[in-house]
Amino acid sequence: MKPKSAPAPATNEAASTAEESTFASFNLTPAVLEGVLAAGYKTPTPIQAAAIPVVLAGKDLIAQARTGTGKTAAFGLPTMSRLKNTGHVEILVITPTRELASQVSDELFRLGRPAKVRSVAVYGGQSSSRQVELVHRGCQIVVATPGRLLDLLNSQRLGTFAPATVILDEADEMLNMGFLDDIKAIFEFLPSSDDGRQTLLFSATMPPPIRKLAQDILDNPVTINLVQQEATNTDVEQSFYVIEEAERLDAMVRIIDAEEPAKSIVFVRTKRETDQLCEVLVSRGCQARALHGDIEQNQRQDIIRAFKDGKLEMLVATDVAARGLDVTGVSHVFNYHMPFDQQGYVHRIGRTGRAGQKGKAITLVNPFEFRVLKRLQHAIKAEFIHREVPSAAEIHKKEDAKLILKICAQPATDEAVELLAGLEERLDITQIAVKLLSIMLGKRKVRGPDTIGVRGPRLKAILHNASAGGEGRSQGSRTQRYGKPFRKRRP
Repeated sequence: MKPKSAPAPATNEAASTAEESTFASFNLTPAVLEGVLAAGYKTPTPIQAAAIPVVLAGKDLIAQARTGTGKTAAFGLPTMSRLKNTGHVEILVITPTRELASQVSDELFRLGRPAKVRSVAVYGGQSSSRQVELVHRGCQIVVATPGRLLDLLNSQRLGTFAPATVILDEADEMLNMGFLDDIKAIFEFLPSSDDGRQTLLFSATMPPPIRKLAQDILDNPVTINLVQQEATNTDVEQSFYVIEEAERLDAMVRIIDAEEPAKSIVFVRTKRETDQLCEVLVSRGCQARALHGDIEQNQRQDIIRAFKDGKLEMLVATDVAARGLDVTGVSHVFNYHMPFDQQGYVHRIGRTGRAGQKGKAITLVNPFEFRVLKRLQHAIKAEFIHREVPSAAEIHKKEDAKLILKICAQPATDEAVELLAGLEERLDITQIAVKLLSIMLGKRKVRGPDTIGVRGPRLKAILHNASAGGEGRSQGSRTQRYGKPFRKRRP
């Protein structure tokens, strides 16, 4: 592949453009615009406002934006508006994971339904014959993982395959997963930019190999970089707890009890610990499922679908299993273990605080991991809050307050009135109330000792050593802000 023209200068006008734009102002086709309105989209996000006019103009594009900013619609709406409906595949989207391929395909089908747009997801772990059959039946869009797509291209099973538009989604994730050579090989089968191919590259980061790939496959691209503007996701509150290694499980359960997350993901390092933590949470009445590499693909899809539909409130997942997971409404991300690198952390917390919603990212660290956390804080330029794990007494107090509200709101039934009358023949009303409350309180389950986590002089020494130079700022005995304000194989 020969090097193409250098990228056009990056634009930094996306935020103001979003304020001025509406979807109706983009000159999308009426049928595609109908899909936008049916999906409930109202105001374009910054990446949508910046990217849609560029794509509609037929230009190549490099777009950098964090996850959860509406990238699928940013490339899907304009490319569907440019369809010629030739009877062959016109749009190819390449994604790093099976889950993301399925999600992107579903989203494009939903947005394009009024325009009679059909999409097919092509990825490993499923029957390739069935996927090829669906493509041959007629679809305008193929959303594929690199491994399966390259296999089908090498075997020539896709027949005439010359998409006019090619989109690389989460290009840096494909690099991390070792797909760069596959991507280069795939482009050898595709029409060249000299033949009119439009190429769009979306990536949260631009490491040197991705920059080199962009030079090879894009022709004079427009560059949009929103990552610098959005380096701090102000919608995500980031905090950490310093605990002893042996306390990790009890601490996580205690924090979840205190936070009561509506929809959350817990990131765990190993499959064994994923299953162990999930089992404990389920035993405490939490609607949780484990997600890791040993789980069959069909089962993984069922779990993710249940999580998206609100039938599950928590996923306990390894990083590999959760790559490319695109779910709205995640209120909390818990890091049971520190991620291995900065990019892993940014990827994890990108699961919450999406599309303008508020979220929390909570990390457990032992004293030996604290220096790693400090380096991470400075690297991503975010603000972290130190907290102490709530005591069992604090959890009890919170549960007592909820119980009082529940009792006050509970309607009285005729059966209860009759039972009370029978009890009053044996006990006075105060004794009855106290005994009933004692029964209810006896069912409370708070795991672990009363206090969990590093405290006292040792904690002060850890925080002081890490924040030497006056960077730490106290916020009382229970919380402390730490660090400078942060800006923040083959599937």
